[in-house]
Amino acid sequence: SSGINAEWPLRPGGNLNLEARSTPGHTDGCMTFVLHSHKLCFTGDALMIRACGRTDFQQGDARKLYHSVHGRILSLSEDYSVYPAHDYQGRTQSSVREEKLYNPRLTKSEDEFVNIMENLGLKYPAKIDVSVPWNMRCGPTEVEDKEIMADIAANKPPA
Repeated sequence: SSGINAEWPLRPGGNLNLEARSTPGHTDGCMTFVLHSHKLCFTGDALMIRACGRTDFQQGDARKLYHSVHGRILSLSEDYSVYPAHDYQGRTQSSVREEKLYNPRLTKSEDEFVNIMENLGLKYPAKIDVSVPWNMRCGPTEVEDKEIMADIAANKPPA
């Protein structure tokens, strides 16, 4: 876990049992939520459709991610549906079976996976130096928040 306390109260009601599974590797705080009654899992950035989250910043660790995805997600029954946080191709859903068969990164050995992840050649994200610290503390500081709100009020584009 990232060590950050990000709690939101849940309203009582309903009868769904959602299992929370720690799936670090993209970041230490990554979680996958499993709804066994409907055979669904919500994988965040740990497992995406035919991909997985990058591991080159913010506590990323390719070996951790490999073990998290294989041990905590792909270990589910193959008929579970997979819903990632996002997909760059516009897809919204996959299945454990499909990812086991067709995910070009996760069908490899651990060492091959680590090599792939270390050589993705992804661009350094434009706002990463701002967003990582914000992610690490669950949002901007009060000073940063006031600056952002002032910029919004002045209709000034973000820096």
